[in-house]
Amino acid sequence: MASHPGSSITLFGIANCDSVKRARAWFAAQAGAAPVFHDFKKAGLPEAALQAWVAAVGWERVLNRKGTSWRALDEAARAEVVDAGAAVRAMQVQPSLVRRPVVVWPDGGITVGFDANLFAQRLAEAG
Repeated sequence: MASHPGSSITLFGIANCDSVKRARAWFAAQAGAAPVFHDFKKAGLPEAALQAWVAAVGWERVLNRKGTSWRALDEAARAEVVDAGAAVRAMQVQPSLVRRPVVVWPDGGITVGFDANLFAQRLAEAG
């Protein structure tokens, strides 16, 4: 039996995040697309994965500076985040600073944030 490409997709996020909920609902509506879900609030945020995301798309894309977690940081903590190393350290300490969802596709590609059109394109490419 051939496996569906959805079986090799991993969706990283936090279960109660609205963007993650939309992405999971979108995948659920796709026939056979059932990505592995990694809740990094519960299962942790693997440093190697975070490093790979930052290397692939840049720390500025992975770090969510618009969310409540970023706004809750004091000004000194925000001012320290000036490069990839500082951003990775901040996200390791507080995983909710990661923009969500992060999807690792079958070809190793990484997308950050929910975009239904992009997801459809990536799923078609994987299939």
